[in-house]
Amino acid sequence: MTTAQTPQLDVQPSPLALLLLGRGADPRSERGVECPGDLPEPSDPDLVARARAAKEKLGSKVFVLGHHYQRDEVIQFADVTGDSFKLARDAAARPEAEYIVFCGVHFMAESADILTSDDQKVVLPDLAAGCSMADMATAEQVAECWDVLTEAGVAEQVVPVSYMNSSADIKAFTGKHGGTICTSSNAERALEWAFQQGEKVLFLPDQHLGRNTAVRDMGMSLEDCVLYNPHKPNGGLTAEQLRDAKMILWRGHCSVHGRFSLESVEDVRERVPGVNVLVHPECRHEVVAAADYVGSTEYIIKTLEAAPAGSKWAIGTELNLVRRLANRFAPEGKEIVFLDKTVCFCSTMNRIDLPHLVWTLESLAEGTLVNRIEVDRETEAFAKLALERMLALP
Repeated sequence: MTTAQTPQLDVQPSPLALLLLGRGADPRSERGVECPGDLPEPSDPDLVARARAAKEKLGSKVFVLGHHYQRDEVIQFADVTGDSFKLARDAAARPEAEYIVFCGVHFMAESADILTSDDQKVVLPDLAAGCSMADMATAEQVAECWDVLTEAGVAEQVVPVSYMNSSADIKAFTGKHGGTICTSSNAERALEWAFQQGEKVLFLPDQHLGRNTAVRDMGMSLEDCVLYNPHKPNGGLTAEQLRDAKMILWRGHCSVHGRFSLESVEDVRERVPGVNVLVHPECRHEVVAAADYVGSTEYIIKTLEAAPAGSKWAIGTELNLVRRLANRFAPEGKEIVFLDKTVCFCSTMNRIDLPHLVWTLESLAEGTLVNRIEVDRETEAFAKLALERMLALP
């Protein structure tokens, strides 16, 4: 067909396509939204000096949180570093800070807003810093899932347990339905508590953490777990499967940890004789089963701190952290490599870069509040209830 014969098609990008391109806005989504304002050029040689000057001008009015997976150029300005829940609690412990600048992703900033006072303002330097895992469970999908469980006659037996890596809406759903939140450090305690309240657990949104905790840590079988797929009618499950299951796992995963494979483990053992394989529990079950050590980000760091000089480690978690740990422990003779041959950063976490941080700090220093993350009162109340249940775990 020639150009002249080609029909003119009125093709309009979908809202999702626009979000993925960083255009448009959806405040209820973890996916990208456009950044207001003009960012400084990444090539600006004065970026570090500008960030430092703006932070000094703000003084105690600003408290900068840096997640472990952030770039080094951003981490250098963090007042504290840690995982998402630790950082949210650190923010709550600094009531004198008017601005909480969260260098992480959207759900983390939401958690900080839930736990901090009404006088504090939580800011995310780039609103496009979302989380693909958190996006895999929307409030509408989870409400529909609960209807499916109700129709199957099992809802009254089910206690929801939601991973910290979830939106405020999902945390609120969890609180409203008698459930609790968990981190990768306390998932086993959260599940033990949940099974004291009911016969079944709906685990949101990371299937791998739920499965690994239930099978590896609590002695359940893989047959005790079923996978609820929100994109299939009734989650792709029969009423009988739901009645027989102990763990109803949501079909969600971390895009970074989910890429590690059993072949990655086998390959690194061949390449690095005597290596210790240390992975995050968000990895697939077969990867966790083949690893020597499994634990949260904080566990990974503490394990390497305690490791003997000269030991060799392959780490299955985000590359920014692995690279930082490799540099930190190199003087002690510890060899630390990335588990996979392919480079893998968390793409959304990496959206927080130095230009975004400079723009944020300079805007705040000039009295302009940008990119505030604010959870509505009702959502906050139920989400906080779920978080408080977690804090009360023994």
